Amino acid sequence: MPGSLAPAAGDGHWTDVNQDAIVLGLLLEYKDDFVEGGVLCDKLDVPRAELLKRIDSLRARGYVIQASGGRGYRLVEVPDSLGEREIEPLLASGELGRKIHSYAELESTNDEAHRLADDGALHGEVVIADVQTKGRGRRGRTWVSPKGKAVTMSIVLRPSLPPARAPEITLVAAVAVCEAARELGAASARIKWPNDIECRGRKLAGVLTELRAETDRVRHAVLGLGFNVSMEMHDFPQELRAIATSLLVETGEKTPRPVVCARLLEHLEEWLSLHETEDFGPVRDRWRELSSTLGRTVRVTGEGDPVEGTAADLDEDGALILRATSGQLVRVVAGDVEHCRVL
Repeated sequence: MPGSLAPAAGDGHWTDVNQDAIVLGLLLEYKDDFVEGGVLCDKLDVPRAELLKRIDSLRARGYVIQASGGRGYRLVEVPDSLGEREIEPLLASGELGRKIHSYAELESTNDEAHRLADDGALHGEVVIADVQTKGRGRRGRTWVSPKGKAVTMSIVLRPSLPPARAPEITLVAAVAVCEAARELGAASARIKWPNDIECRGRKLAGVLTELRAETDRVRHAVLGLGFNVSMEMHDFPQELRAIATSLLVETGEKTPRPVVCARLLEHLEEWLSLHETEDFGPVRDRWRELSSTLGRTVRVTGEGDPVEGTAADLDEDGALILRATSGQLVRVVAGDVEHCRVL
């Protein structure tokens, strides 16, 4: 953890934010144990007075840090607010989250991200809201996000992709979110084609990618993420309780939302970078490994007639390949997948 939280200092000096991140990384690594002040000073290569400034800086951001003579420092509580000051010290990504626009309430983080992108927002800027009143998922559905219990955010992306390849972004994001969920303790997290993250058949998170494109280029993309963090089953509407879950339900532990947000952004940056440098192949391979859809009998509904068959593979462009009951191979580029049974 400390290594991942320590950005390289090209001029040989650490910024205050870098130093805060190193201290916080060590405290998070030791969790409920104390870290000796000397260890922190050695890591930062600073005198004790400077360490005290960093401890005070983290406390000012809302981190509760206990000090004990002879034992050092212990992180007691991480703030659960989703502002830049709470997320920044946890964040190891270079571009994603470079600027965070935080709101108590928005109709839609995707809509606000599009507005900012049209006004010139840079690649990696994030819009995050404590609650959405008109959040949306795929195919016009509503995304339910109770106040203070989920991460709902949208990221402005400026990919160097032709519009025809833009659907790959959704699959990149699905892999990244699934990896983040597993790191956060949801070991059973898998991907339901194309973009739902589920645990034991219950939805944990979802991805919605929207484009502003011209004939030959993508002006920008907005990647919307909804991640259920601390909801209990009674927080979900009655009709969703059989098909939804949260990180709290899966792990039995409450994870602060800034930690979830930071891990999501870090994994997204890692996989977006890999996609940019090595194209879709590595993403496709990992998607297959994490898929809960491949190898199952599925029913796909969409704009045309329903199609039923065995989910055989993910095509090179991200389409789902079904082997229909007739034996014919069918490409599905959009639609809703219902898992029927494991073969």
